[in-house]
Amino acid sequence: MQTSKATFANERRPLPLLRLPTPLLTVDLDALDHNVDTMAAWCRAAGVDLAPHGKTTMSPDIWRRQLDAGAWGITVATAFQAAVARESDVPNVVLAGTTFSEEALVALAADPGSTRVLMWVDSVAAVRLADEALARAAARASGPPDAAETAAAAEVPPLAVLVEIGSSVGRTGARTVAEALAVVDAVVAAPHLVLAGVTGYEGALTHDVDPAGIEMIDDYLRTVLELLDAIDPEVFEPWLAGGGDVVVSAGGSVYFERVVAVLAGQHDPDGARGPRTRVVLRSGSYVAHDHDLYRRLTPFARDTTPEIEGVTGRESFLPALELWATVISRPEPGLALLNVGRRDTADDEGLPLPLDAWRPTAGGGADDTSATRLHGVLEGAVVTALNDQHAFLRLGASSGLAVGDLVRLGVSHPCTTLSQWRELSLVRGGTAVREQPPVVEGTWLTRF
Repeated sequence: MQTSKATFANERRPLPLLRLPTPLLTVDLDALDHNVDTMAAWCRAAGVDLAPHGKTTMSPDIWRRQLDAGAWGITVATAFQAAVARESDVPNVVLAGTTFSEEALVALAADPGSTRVLMWVDSVAAVRLADEALARAAARASGPPDAAETAAAAEVPPLAVLVEIGSSVGRTGARTVAEALAVVDAVVAAPHLVLAGVTGYEGALTHDVDPAGIEMIDDYLRTVLELLDAIDPEVFEPWLAGGGDVVVSAGGSVYFERVVAVLAGQHDPDGARGPRTRVVLRSGSYVAHDHDLYRRLTPFARDTTPEIEGVTGRESFLPALELWATVISRPEPGLALLNVGRRDTADDEGLPLPLDAWRPTAGGGADDTSATRLHGVLEGAVVTALNDQHAFLRLGASSGLAVGDLVRLGVSHPCTTLSQWRELSLVRGGTAVREQPPVVEGTWLTRF
């Protein structure tokens, strides 16, 4: 077995965490399953579908839990991630991005019966480039009959695309409905593409959750709805005839309740009111949640979810990630250095939060896995900076935290923490309070 940060100690799991080297990132399965089930139930009650953003974890094992709980598909950001999703038998893949690689486009379009891939486009130029690349692949079908790539190209169906509308304060996306409609027209005219719906990402506009921020989000979502209403339903017929449903997609992990409030009325997968249509949320970070950023910003934390039959109003997500580090230096009063850094955790949306500390049993043998919980030593403690492999933990002058002590940290922004880990160590017991460090039951691979 190849050594990794999570399997540096090659003993068979389950294994007490105290026997493992740090730094170590753990995923609490009880918290993870709670989050998966909570979001799935909320989407069912709200009458929308869910294609959670798989880039958060890039873990096919976690994706499978989300799909088994009822997710319609998985969202990804790159052609590589889409290929991983296809390998993982994800039925519907939303590629919230664009590729112009001929090889990648052929792979995305291939065999839609097992996995449907829906790629975003936001300009006439993007449509042209993607269509031309697929046309080149198809043209090689007239080449030597023994060429494997020729046979594959000959069988490539049109690639499904979603037209993205953005905002002047956003990221990608056509800036106006008129510009987006020009993209729609270009897709309809492209022989190797098929229009599958419209999409957007409201989270690129703001993270503000005050009334002005919410109105900005709602106004943008109304623009998504305006674009859908402006499209002649007949242009979706090729996609519908092939068994697809029109997709209207938005929603990250901060404003998914606003997507429901503005767009959920379009959800009509049976086609009772017109073309079969699915409203698809793409929230991703909820599955791991965190101790800071999303703890403050999710609709459940803000108690702003709309009244929905079957929803109690007491829903919540739980932080599933814990980062474990060891005190390796106490060079001066009020400062401890931990053996964890930006190669192990995110620092783009806040620094790790110290939660608990333990002192492993002094003089214990290999089988001694007990530790004393240290009460009060982290009172007022804060991580003030990260280097590549070090965290600066500022402490009260009287803190008894010592070299060799184990510190449990919460993270802020799960996406850029998980991306540092090739394997995820699995624990149970919940992350709110731990009397002892947990047992690591096993590991899951990630595909970053």
